[in-house]
Amino acid sequence: MERNLKNVLVISFGFLLLFTAYGGLQNLQSSLHSEEGLGVASLSVLYAALILSSMFLPPILIKKLGCKWTITGSMCCYIAFSLGNFYASWYTLIPTSVILGLGGAPLWSAKCTYLTIAGNSYAEKAGKHAKDIINQYFGVFFLIFQSSGIWGNLLSSLIFSQASNKVEISEENLACCGAYDCMTDTTNTTGSAEPSNSLIYTLLGIYTASGVLAVLLIVIFLDQIKSDQAETEKEILETPSFWSTFLATFQHLKDKRQCLLIPLTMYSGFEQGFLSGDYTKAYVTCALGIHYVGYAMICFSAVNSLCSLLFGKISQFTGRKLLFALAAVTNTACIIALLLWKPHPKQLAVFFVFPALWGLADAIWQTQTNGLYGILFEKHKEAAFANYRLWESFGFVIAFGYSTKLQVYIKLYILLSVLVLSMVTYGVVEYLEAKSSPVTPATTEKENVGPVIQNTPM
Repeated sequence: MERNLKNVLVISFGFLLLFTAYGGLQNLQSSLHSEEGLGVASLSVLYAALILSSMFLPPILIKKLGCKWTITGSMCCYIAFSLGNFYASWYTLIPTSVILGLGGAPLWSAKCTYLTIAGNSYAEKAGKHAKDIINQYFGVFFLIFQSSGIWGNLLSSLIFSQASNKVEISEENLACCGAYDCMTDTTNTTGSAEPSNSLIYTLLGIYTASGVLAVLLIVIFLDQIKSDQAETEKEILETPSFWSTFLATFQHLKDKRQCLLIPLTMYSGFEQGFLSGDYTKAYVTCALGIHYVGYAMICFSAVNSLCSLLFGKISQFTGRKLLFALAAVTNTACIIALLLWKPHPKQLAVFFVFPALWGLADAIWQTQTNGLYGILFEKHKEAAFANYRLWESFGFVIAFGYSTKLQVYIKLYILLSVLVLSMVTYGVVEYLEAKSSPVTPATTEKENVGPVIQNTPM
């Protein structure tokens, strides 16, 4: 096997093992640690730390440690979060959430840098176009990585379904589920039994072991960047310089189009935060039990991955406006339905329809918004995508931050309001582009968008 491809596979399976653990844990936080809102508070802190990490740490760590050891060290930050869940409290989960958030940005930046260098190296030896090889390597990575959402959630559901103390939920307690929740600990309110400590520790043990295996895989099998590639790495990290990139992130806000895209970018964080923080707790865990959370999120992950590939292709024929409209209509319909629906165990299929539709819409938000940034800000991509990460993470922070303070129906109205605002400001951006560009719409809207970036911090 060609050495660079071997390294791509090592990184891909390392991320698969790591995010099998983290993805499953993230979706369980609001249900597993619902007391005083500890679970969602930890996620809010995590994304706040991620914002700071994105601004400062990646270029420093990669320059000092190199890609391989930056990836290794950052993965250890994820293991710390898994360990913090063993004895979850404000004194263990919040600090480990900060650690994970700080490690998130360097992890993804080092991965992107490594794959780029590997692609350039192989293209030079084989006499091929670097862009084609890099796209191929990233395609292989996401093909393997995106299945982590399925395996992590499947593990949690299979283990928690072994609980022998399942409780029949009364009609009276079911009234506390859904949009008009009772603003108390969902698990205790409904009488749905929590999984035993032994099952929780079993799951956390498997997740931690998965993270450790990921680190060992990278340490043992991932090659360091060779000395003859050092200049390439240096160029990637220092052009432009750290401080110029940092300042460019905020200077980019002088662009009217970037300011208009802030609501759309934040909405991406809002809608993902609602599904993993509120839907899983107030609908799935409340009415069915925590062992169904994984199955519901598998529907989201599977549909999201398939639709990401699909919409990335068909956007070349339909244009992005039509896809954005489809996502907006789908999310609006889901929000209205969630406001009206009274969740009941007898309507089992409905619990999976919502995350599936949410996955379809999210696939559009991710692929098309990424593509839109790449097209509108082609000459300032670094600053543009730094803004993308900043505002999406800020949306996560807000969504998880008010999760325990407001009833679900209020969060749904906020979500709907942000969606409407997003579509209005996005429409203004399209109007400005149509007004200023002499290019035909068919040409303008052709987008070469890759697989969706996974809905995880980074």
